[in-house]
Amino acid sequence: MPKEFILTGPRQIEFREYAEPPLNPGEVRVRSLVSGIKHGTEMALYLGTTPFLTQRFDLECRLFLPDEKAEFYPRRLGSWLTGEVIEVGQGVTRFRVGDLVHGPLPHRPTNVALAADLYPLGANMSPETALFTDPAIFALNAAHDAQIKLGDRVAVFGLGVIGLLAVQMVRLSGARRVFAVDLIASRRELARRYGADYTLDPAQGDVALQIKRLTENKGVDAALEISGAYAALHQAIRSVQVGGLVVAASYYQGNASALSLGAEWHHNRPTLISSMAVWGCPHRAHPLWTLERLQQAAIDVLESGLVSTEGMVTHRISYYEAPKAYELIATHPDEAIKVVLTY
Repeated sequence: MPKEFILTGPRQIEFREYAEPPLNPGEVRVRSLVSGIKHGTEMALYLGTTPFLTQRFDLECRLFLPDEKAEFYPRRLGSWLTGEVIEVGQGVTRFRVGDLVHGPLPHRPTNVALAADLYPLGANMSPETALFTDPAIFALNAAHDAQIKLGDRVAVFGLGVIGLLAVQMVRLSGARRVFAVDLIASRRELARRYGADYTLDPAQGDVALQIKRLTENKGVDAALEISGAYAALHQAIRSVQVGGLVVAASYYQGNASALSLGAEWHHNRPTLISSMAVWGCPHRAHPLWTLERLQQAAIDVLESGLVSTEGMVTHRISYYEAPKAYELIATHPDEAIKVVLTY
């Protein structure tokens, strides 16, 4: 029998055998080729820092409420996977056995999914490139939320996968000058390759002041904060001009002591937007844009080569060594951009 890995507690991964269920109408069975680890949401689950550990998100009133009786673990991990269709259920005409597909599936040697929830792997897209669909959705949503106009100056804080994709997308959206900010030199180098005009290291000085000086003391029109660090959000607020737009597309955790709302936030009147493409949040241009359209647009820019993922995969690790992959990301985040599990 195949084995799946289960998160049984913070930093605790166990492999367990699982049975292959029969297919229902409309379903397909997929044999996994590669899957990508999500450094935000997945790592919060792995480290036990997610609010879902002790709270539940009430979708009726849309509040996190205490839920001390919740049994959070065990649970599966995963976000996006590429595989081969090995069996089709009754009524499935979209795929045939042997087709390569990708979609939101957990890390597992095989998965059963509705055919309608999967995408065909395009002729110009590799199995690994397809794994970037999930971060591309969030990067594209953030670029849309930034309301970029031709000629705008834009800063991107945080150059993980989403940030590196956002650097390219804001340029495609019309940004005239792009500032990319990150502590890690290798990520700044990738941002330069992807078209950033300026790459800044926050450890080397006041990045907001540097951005102001490079824009005739005006600042950027929009800043996208994608690092998840409160200090970076504070600098993003400081970097925009009066009435500028700050898009927060990160999964923030812990104490916000580095964020001060009594200084530039109060005096420069920026607009702060939370960028979220899932959890029932409609696109800000809904009904013209839906989550389905956003997903397809993300796939299109990846398949067409309008955005590049070259250089982002830093590690390829065997599925059965998944515990090492998660510990690598947890203990050496400076070494990992995109970690791929191979099957």
